[in-house]
Amino acid sequence: MGLSIATAGLWVERWERQQERYAVDREERFTVIADVVEHVTAGQDRPLVVDLGCGPGSLAVRLARRLPNAEVVAVDADPLLLELGRTHHGRAARYVRATIGGAGWVEALGLRRPLDAAASTTALHYLPEDALRRVYRQLAAVLRPGGVLVNADHLFQDCAGLSELATRVGRRRAERQCVFDQEDWESWWAGVAEEPEFADLLAERRQVMRDLGEGKDNGLSYSRHVALLRGAGFSHAGPVWQFGDSCVLVALR
Repeated sequence: MGLSIATAGLWVERWERQQERYAVDREERFTVIADVVEHVTAGQDRPLVVDLGCGPGSLAVRLARRLPNAEVVAVDADPLLLELGRTHHGRAARYVRATIGGAGWVEALGLRRPLDAAASTTALHYLPEDALRRVYRQLAAVLRPGGVLVNADHLFQDCAGLSELATRVGRRRAERQCVFDQEDWESWWAGVAEEPEFADLLAERRQVMRDLGEGKDNGLSYSRHVALLRGAGFSHAGPVWQFGDSCVLVALR
């Protein structure tokens, strides 16, 4: 039995508020991603875009609103978050369950033509460097010439002192916006655990998380990301927007 529309809507709304605690500039980052994808796909009758690590569809739905003629494919390994997205934002994207970087994940997307764009927000930092290198190569292989990869995340500076300052700048902005009054990650998941409609999905999710292991930040600087992207076959890569340690990194195929 699937989730009710009302339950999905309630928990997606709580997800949106919870995520603002960790990225006060989240909506601006979404807008920048959409700006980039819109520019690169201008003139395309039906752009093909993949949302990597889509969660409950936050980025996918914003891309679909900006690009109503686009075909958006949203991929994630988390069965609960995927079902939230499928139920609440079902018209925004075609949702695919696959582990990014895992065996057969690109084939699972069911792509029948080259991608125009791949986008991600606060997801790829969980991939170890070797897996990320592989994913970048795989994306370069399925993107059309002139296509783009857009990765929005908290990225480190090479210099520890600058990285500390960038993090501090971001935190001070968050404090001014009072986002730390919002529900946090642990509280959101604790609430999910008490929702009867989620029982089967939570059991499935626990198995998935056991198989994947505990995700940890790979700690890569944005310049290391750039080096990996260039090595994977992207012609140019660099940041197009940044505030504190929050960055939108773009790579051109």
